[in-house]
Amino acid sequence: MGNGGREPAGGESGFERMLTELLEASHLAVFEQLPHLIDEHARRAGVGDVQIYLVDLQQNVLRPVTGPAPEGADDAAAEIRVDGTLGGRAFQQARILTSPRSGENEAEYWWVPLLDGTERLGVMRVHTSGHAGPQEIDRMRHLASLAALMLVSVRPYSDSYARLVRTRRMNVAAEMQWNLLPPPMFASDRVAIGVVMEPAYEIGGDAFDYAVSGDDVHTSIFDAMGHDAASGLAANLAMASSRNQRRHGVPLAEAGRGIETALLQEFGSSNRFVTAIMADLNTSTGALTWVNHGHHPPILIRGGRWVTRLQCPPSHPMGMDLDLPVTVCTEHLEPGDRLLLYTDGITEARDHHGHEFGLDRFIDFVLRHIADGVSISETLRRLIRTLLAHHDQPLQDDATVLLLEWRGSSPATDLVEISRKS
Repeated sequence: MGNGGREPAGGESGFERMLTELLEASHLAVFEQLPHLIDEHARRAGVGDVQIYLVDLQQNVLRPVTGPAPEGADDAAAEIRVDGTLGGRAFQQARILTSPRSGENEAEYWWVPLLDGTERLGVMRVHTSGHAGPQEIDRMRHLASLAALMLVSVRPYSDSYARLVRTRRMNVAAEMQWNLLPPPMFASDRVAIGVVMEPAYEIGGDAFDYAVSGDDVHTSIFDAMGHDAASGLAANLAMASSRNQRRHGVPLAEAGRGIETALLQEFGSSNRFVTAIMADLNTSTGALTWVNHGHHPPILIRGGRWVTRLQCPPSHPMGMDLDLPVTVCTEHLEPGDRLLLYTDGITEARDHHGHEFGLDRFIDFVLRHIADGVSISETLRRLIRTLLAHHDQPLQDDATVLLLEWRGSSPATDLVEISRKS
């Protein structure tokens, strides 16, 4: 791989030229062409046998992205489990891993995380004919970064991408939800947000949203009554109306009124109501403001321990037309504080004896993983695995968790470390 770490003096290296040419070639490429395109260009720069794996919607397996196979390529394209495999561990930990070599000249396979910002897309497997040093490992990381950008650029209009990351059929409500929601992970140097939502293929009335505008970060979670396509419509209408209000500068205290108007115009007085928490965080000061429309209070975690529920006099669920007052509440966060928003599908999931998963078990799970240094996205992935194991059957209600971490106004800006912790 490469030329032993030496590059020509002056000018652009062969590897940098390869990245530039790959980027230019990707502009007219479709999803099915990406595996061959990436592998072909990488081989020219001495990076051999590149295989792309994408994680499924529930983050259980890594599935190979196949396309017209390059001549002589190794056919090792079988899906692998996220739990219990080296490639899966590279995905979970968002770091480059390789298996130990038994001989000095033995070939190596490296597993490189594919990250869009801090959203984990999957992993890239790279073959090397000999030992890879620091420069070669950096090249793998750069190639994976470009590959992730290419994948993200084509996935919005690719049915093949959507099919690949699904392991079973999805209902219409979930199809609508996933195409309107923001990505499940976002991080900057000041704030990180992770979200998980189940049942991924039969989502009904849950929705979430977040957005960044300068120093301000908005987060919201919605829970519509019922578990059918109409519930999904109500949740999405509430979310879209919330975005519309926010983007026109409507303050939190008044946003609920606009959402309720949209729900009543669409559903009338048919009891299609939606509960919600809508919150704004100033990432310079840590000032948090929020309103509660008939929803479970947010949970504040400080210093690695459960501090409190953030109580705020709730207004009525939106769509009930009760005209109750709306109270805007405030809290000043401290660097490292974490905020949990959730729907009742998390705490009310029952095992076969009828025992609920419960708030205490939910919070304790998050606290233990925080103490162990597990990233936000991996904590939420494991939480859902544990919840589903407790329930031991398909969930009867949507279960959604949004975890926000405020890192302070001027934290360290090591982007590699941020990606690992997110």
